[in-house]
Amino acid sequence: MADPHPDPKLQARTLTRTFGRGQKTLAALGPLDLDIPPGEFTCIVGPSGCGKSTLLRIAAGLLRPTQGELRIRTSSPRPAAMIFQDYGIYDWKTVLANVRFGLDIQRTPRAEANARAMDWLTRLGLADFADAYPAALSGGMRQRVAIARALAVEPEILLMDEPFAALDAQLRTILQDELLALTQTTRTTTLFITHSLEEAIVLGDRVLVMSARPGRIIAERRPPFPRPRTGDIRTTAEFTALKSELWDLLRSEVRTEAVPA
Repeated sequence: MADPHPDPKLQARTLTRTFGRGQKTLAALGPLDLDIPPGEFTCIVGPSGCGKSTLLRIAAGLLRPTQGELRIRTSSPRPAAMIFQDYGIYDWKTVLANVRFGLDIQRTPRAEANARAMDWLTRLGLADFADAYPAALSGGMRQRVAIARALAVEPEILLMDEPFAALDAQLRTILQDELLALTQTTRTTTLFITHSLEEAIVLGDRVLVMSARPGRIIAERRPPFPRPRTGDIRTTAEFTALKSELWDLLRSEVRTEAVPA
């Protein structure tokens, strides 16, 4: 059967991951098939422990699949950047040095690296904090630093693992809207893991629903909101209806995960 997208940026085929051995083997993920075309913002939702983060870590090269394969088709030697829930920035580096970190690894000339890092700090409203250290920043500001660091290297694929989960509801909404504006400008191919249905609908071109462990894709929905879009879609009847539909799909999976084996 032909692929739905002839040249996907990310493609998984019969991808599985288990942990442990023998009687203690835990099936965490799959088998799973996935295609993400260039420029698409794909959100994945699912119950806790279903393998969402495992999938992202395989995509980032931090884990190897047990079976199957995940391929990233890019022209860059460092095609992907990852943003974690716990920020992943370095306390002993200034904000500017944190954002410049990936560029330093790529041996980008210092003047160019500083200029690119400052450009992203300016876009994210952090230019005045370039010389500050992370300890002086709020949680939302730290996550902005993590986003700036990831985007400064101009990745072909952006991998985001529940980046706003640790933030309060108001700040989470603000950062969702900021990320929405940024990614609509850059059109970076993005794989975004979240527990929040609202977040997935606001941000995603496509929302994929995963089953309880071992995680598989059980449904796909495309939010009916053209781009460019804003956070104002949260107040529409279509938004409410899609959120309810996604929750109906998830409810039985959440219950399954809650039942002890």
